[in-house]
Amino acid sequence: MGWSYGEVGGRDVGYGVPAYCDHPDCNAEIDRGLGYICGYGEVGGGDEGCGNFFCSDHGGGGLCGQCTKGETPFPEKPDHPKWLKWKLRDSSWADWRKQNPAAVDAIKIALRDAAKP
Repeated sequence: MGWSYGEVGGRDVGYGVPAYCDHPDCNAEIDRGLGYICGYGEVGGGDEGCGNFFCSDHGGGGLCGQCTKGETPFPEKPDHPKWLKWKLRDSSWADWRKQNPAAVDAIKIALRDAAKP
């Protein structure tokens, strides 16, 4: 089984999911694959990591700075607009859209709000 898409704790994850680094001061574009997870590539972060996703500068693939210091993890960043647009438009998500109208409405609101200056 591949890891291009999955869901962990209600969060879309996998190397097919474009994302921003979860470090609050960074907007590097990454994906939510195992190569960027805090926790040495273990789903959910394993025993040592927080399971958030970081660029290589902020600990992706190893441990983030917060976990290295034993501090509270950074909050997760919202989904990347590229991913949200994919879920709204791609035919592979048509059934999901039909089954989740409230989530579709929330995505539309998030995209509209993100476009505001």
